Amino acid sequence: MTPRLVEVRQNVLKHNDEVARALRQRFHDSGVFVVSVVSSPGSGKTMFLEKTLTLLRRDYRVAALVGDLATENDAQRLARSQAPVRQIVTGTLCHLEAAMVEKALDNWDDAGNPDFLFIENVGNLVCPSSYDLGEDLRLILVSVTEGEDKPLKYPTIFNTSDVAVISKMDLAQAVEFDWQALESNIQVVRPGMHVMGVSAKTGQGMDEWLEWLVGLRSQPLTVDN
Repeated sequence: MTPRLVEVRQNVLKHNDEVARALRQRFHDSGVFVVSVVSSPGSGKTMFLEKTLTLLRRDYRVAALVGDLATENDAQRLARSQAPVRQIVTGTLCHLEAAMVEKALDNWDDAGNPDFLFIENVGNLVCPSSYDLGEDLRLILVSVTEGEDKPLKYPTIFNTSDVAVISKMDLAQAVEFDWQALESNIQVVRPGMHVMGVSAKTGQGMDEWLEWLVGLRSQPLTVDN
């Protein structure tokens, strides 16, 4: 039975990679910079994205896809940014797949070709690590309340991410958060990873984050073949 399960999983991932590759080419051709965001439940991912969309849309066209198991609560919250938002309900799946993203883009006239498309994955640090969504940048969000050992517990998701953003920095002192310990653990797992701290509630670090993101978009994009 085990060999059969392995074969099925390999086929699923192969198909996902093929769809993701086509999506990446599609985004590249349209000039859309795609950021996927992964995190644990309760990390402040939706608030962070709402603030990001609200600030970016002053100067750029932005849109967001939101993955969740059952509800459309996150999409409703992100819609307060006045950016186009579409929900992807995954049912029993604990992650988004490239085909879900492809389907969600169909007939989404409101979004057009945004400068930035954000994809909020299902709150999970295990399943999303294996599924490419055609993004240019995978961001892992970790809150100061989760513990500094998160990178050591979930090394795969950190290894497959490009940048780490530490959220809820306004609570850092109250929870005795150790920035140096967390950053050290991140570097053990993903040497050279860029790390930033933000508070979507107070605005701390948001200008730095957006300046870095906009600067990244201005660089030439490459497409994996």
